[in-house]
Amino acid sequence: MKQLIITADDFGAAPEVNAAVEAAHRGGVLTAASLMVAAPAAVDAISRAQRLSSLRVGLHLVLLDGRPMLPPSAVHRLVDENGVFPNNPVALGTLIACSRAARRQLAAEITAQFAAFSDSGLAIDHCNAHRHFHLHPAVGELITAIGPRFGLRAVRVPLEPEAVLRKVARYVFSPSAAFSPSAALTVPFAMGLRRRLAAAGLVSPDSVFGLRWSGQMTRARVAALIRNLPEGVSEIYLHPATAAYRGAAPGYRYREELEALMAPEVIAACRDSSLRSGGFSDFAHPGAPAARSAAAHGGAAPHGA
Repeated sequence: MKQLIITADDFGAAPEVNAAVEAAHRGGVLTAASLMVAAPAAVDAISRAQRLSSLRVGLHLVLLDGRPMLPPSAVHRLVDENGVFPNNPVALGTLIACSRAARRQLAAEITAQFAAFSDSGLAIDHCNAHRHFHLHPAVGELITAIGPRFGLRAVRVPLEPEAVLRKVARYVFSPSAAFSPSAALTVPFAMGLRRRLAAAGLVSPDSVFGLRWSGQMTRARVAALIRNLPEGVSEIYLHPATAAYRGAAPGYRYREELEALMAPEVIAACRDSSLRSGGFSDFAHPGAPAARSAAAHGGAAPHGA
């Protein structure tokens, strides 16, 4: 059986992102979103999510390129003079590895973000981190220690099956443009995170797609990925928005990713009777509620009330 989670990251980053999440869930294939609790449009995102009862929402931890949930003075080792997390993951990762004081502040900030999510009243579906910083061993360890206290059961582990990517690349554009050696550098960290999660009783999807083509998840790529999914639980994540916004990543095709989530060929691919769609909580454990069949809903995703 193939089970599919289609997630929008950066929920709460801007009104343009929030509007895209709502549109793609109501009229497309989006089943989940990852919320930035301290982002400028987080309140609006939470309000929308509360109206979309079938949208599964998780925590998108922000420890890079954003503001903390705690006052900057409480995490002064982690932020710059403007009270903002740095954009250099190597520098911050090295600091965390070498400084006990930084790790204490990191634990406090991660706890604060989980607590803020809990205060929203939303049921937590999953957790991941902005720019996949949860692949850092210290961050992954803290998520497994702190998250379950707030109901966490599932965490994204970005491991993309190379065989599927190569098959899709043959159908869509040139294979030579599809692959980056830097993506392979994350594999040892992802495997370590998967082992840590399993030891803690937390689950992760079998396959994740969106790392290699981040910001470039066109309708052709998404449709081809869905048609070539491996068995088990797969997650496809995107960054949809109705338009570019302040703080947007250069070169990301936000509007095209929104259009991909609502494209007829993508909806048709999700209607395969062997495919079931939902959120992490629908597939996290044997006793979870039955996942929604794409075919049963006339589209791929359940539609919010």
